Amino acid sequence: MTREKLEQYVDLKKEIEELKARIKKTESEIERIEEEGTVKDKVMGGLGGLQSFKIEGYPTQQLSRKRTLLYSRKATLASLEMEVSETLNQVEEFIASIEDSRMRRIINLRYIENLPWNKVADKIGGGNTEDSIRMAFNRFMK
Repeated sequence: MTREKLEQYVDLKKEIEELKARIKKTESEIERIEEEGTVKDKVMGGLGGLQSFKIEGYPTQQLSRKRTLLYSRKATLASLEMEVSETLNQVEEFIASIEDSRMRRIINLRYIENLPWNKVADKIGGGNTEDSIRMAFNRFMK
């Protein structure tokens, strides 16, 4: 297990949260389009562009694009969730294989619980500082 793989797990979780926010926004846009129903506009034409015409229609093309985008984002989300699950399994197997209990705790707090180094040091306790915890981790990973 490499440090990059551990960081990849954290990044995957963040990416999923960002994608969920985009999905929610797209769903809201679809809902807004459906609630508004038809759209109206005024165009000029006829008689040399002097006549005014009111046009009205349903934005089916826009709605269709939004629904396609939503479907695509949900498919991407499902794929990312599967990837994060597989990565979590690998990370947990790696953590379980570590003999040093303190190091297991450090890696779990930092990468599974996504705590910053100063919070990891606080939870580990025993007079450890953010720097000492990070250095111990770096030595372990070499």
